[in-house]
Amino acid sequence: MKLPEPDAEIIAHADDIVAALRAIVPDGVVADPAGLAAFDGDALTAYRQKPLATVLPRDADQVSAVLAYASEHGVPIVPRGAGTSLSGGALPRADGILLSLTRMSRIKEIDLANRCVVAEPGATNLSITRAVDAHGFYYAPDPSSQIACTIGGNVAENSGGLHCLKYGLTTNNLLGVEMALASGARMRLGGKAPGAAGLDLLGIVAGSEGLLGIVVEATLRILPKAPATRTLLAAFPSVPAAGQGVADIIAAGIVPAAMEFMDRRCVEAVEAHSRPGYPAAEGVLIIDADGVQADVDHDIARIGAIARKNGAEVREASDEAERARLWAGRKAAFPAMGRLAPDMLCMDGTIPRRALPQVLARMSEMAKDYRLGFCNVFHAGDGNLHPLIIFDVMKPGELERAEAFGADILKLCVEVGGVLTGEHGVGIEKRDLMPAMFSAADLEQQHRLKCAFDSGGLFNPGKVFPTLSACVEQGHMHVKDGRMPFANLPRF
Repeated sequence: MKLPEPDAEIIAHADDIVAALRAIVPDGVVADPAGLAAFDGDALTAYRQKPLATVLPRDADQVSAVLAYASEHGVPIVPRGAGTSLSGGALPRADGILLSLTRMSRIKEIDLANRCVVAEPGATNLSITRAVDAHGFYYAPDPSSQIACTIGGNVAENSGGLHCLKYGLTTNNLLGVEMALASGARMRLGGKAPGAAGLDLLGIVAGSEGLLGIVVEATLRILPKAPATRTLLAAFPSVPAAGQGVADIIAAGIVPAAMEFMDRRCVEAVEAHSRPGYPAAEGVLIIDADGVQADVDHDIARIGAIARKNGAEVREASDEAERARLWAGRKAAFPAMGRLAPDMLCMDGTIPRRALPQVLARMSEMAKDYRLGFCNVFHAGDGNLHPLIIFDVMKPGELERAEAFGADILKLCVEVGGVLTGEHGVGIEKRDLMPAMFSAADLEQQHRLKCAFDSGGLFNPGKVFPTLSACVEQGHMHVKDGRMPFANLPRF
């Protein structure tokens, strides 16, 4: 994938831009090459590019001032949380400002009466649960990167996690935001009370991938801990049998709190990495049931019976320590891949659960065609696949084959009635695949929505949309210093 050519005029004024940014955030501008190397990409490791400058604001006022300056001078802005994105969403531009929000990490309010927490965008996902744990509450979305990933990034990508099957993605647990617009002005959407009047603008902010504005504060729903939780480990004789087990559990009307799958290769890597105690099997499901004790007991009995009907050997975690160990192993699946190969692409497509056996079998065939290793680990209950393609970028052609393999997996997801992304976002990884799912009219309307928020096209340009276009607002174009930004682009 070719990265965009930087705007030569912006690069020529780099020193002036950096000086202006330092006047706004005196202790938070990184512009030297060595320092910028720490911000040259995200967890999609195949692509690296240093930004013109990185700015680390301390508060919302500094964010607004940076955006106002960027808007006035036509400088692109790429927002960044902890850099754990897996779609290239935080990949910088060589002619742009990378706005890193990690210093804005305060939890501003804990409101137990209204069951919510108000936090800055740089607060980590896990810090929300830790802040309310002693009160018997927790924050439901729990990505594998929850110890590091930030709430602002979670909102941008609509992150999910292991327990999203029952408790939903970020959008289902987001009550409100304060967002800085391209001009630097700020607006509030939603709040502590659900059901705000008017258009559901909050709904389009969750998952907007930094294209519409910068979240400077989020109000998050917290939930009381379930009185009872039990965990099953089911070891299946084949991957399709595990997929059928998942489909049968959901078809029976059971909604587990979590249901996660790993195949043999993934299980072996995780066992070598952290020894959680998984059995040798072609496919393993880890299943949580939570709620009141009677309901949990009933569901666990039914889940176990369905798993055994599909050929599984089933055992239950004996205590809380074993439960924690089983789930820690699942969360270690991504880092464990480093034992198998130096590089990895983590894909992210979602399919109807009935298609699981078919899709899992097709992916195994694809792996043979592309001559690459891969492991299956995914959120089985909601069909959110995370096939891990392993390769060595130093071997000629392997990166290209890995990308082609990943693209074919995502096209297969769409073909069986699924979608290109479940929680990682489109970014640059899936950008050129958008026409496989959306018509030209669909994409045009999505771009018009972006233009309504960001008429200058400065927020995260080059992401999500396969063809970069400029905006026309009210019949006129935005011209600055006698030139029009992105003058070569088609206009809506």
